Amino acid sequence: MAQAIASSTPRLKALYKSAYVKELQAELKLGNINQVPKLEKIVVSVGIGKNKDDKHHYEVVRNTLTKITGQHPVDRMAKKSIAGFKIRAGMNRVGISVTLREARMYEFLDRLVNVALPRVRDFHGVSVKAFDKSGNFNLGIVEQSIFPELTFEETQLLHGLQVTFVITGGNKEHSRALLEKFGIPFEKQGGKS
Repeated sequence: MAQAIASSTPRLKALYKSAYVKELQAELKLGNINQVPKLEKIVVSVGIGKNKDDKHHYEVVRNTLTKITGQHPVDRMAKKSIAGFKIRAGMNRVGISVTLREARMYEFLDRLVNVALPRVRDFHGVSVKAFDKSGNFNLGIVEQSIFPELTFEETQLLHGLQVTFVITGGNKEHSRALLEKFGIPFEKQGGKS
């Protein structure tokens, strides 16, 4: 009695394909539908740095990334030697990261926008200055306790996260328009936050 399990398309991916592509093409006045910005991947990373020799801290960070992304993280090696941090080039475990693509990427984005970010205390929106010159967006999260997947015990040792949205198109304005469609709340320009 083997049946094929029907995979459901994540909500944001379905919205992107059915509505957002056409809306963005019209709003950004793009001639070709292939010029519409597209979310390529999301990279969630944590730097261990000063706690590189603490196995308990490493396990907590690894467990956090596994639970909030649903994917096994990868250790990152040091590219350069930094004497002040006692790091040598090629040293392992200076960071941990997860690269999300396709369905898991859209599901993580949906949970981040609709569940995790509203739980940030005194939240006024994310910075509009966090775009790089290629149009990618970087979001720093101060503590992992905003994710409901983690229990109270798992949030006793606090650490931050870096979430990078890699977007095709290479334009800050186009990338921001795409992220606004997905529901990323940007801070208001006139007020102080």
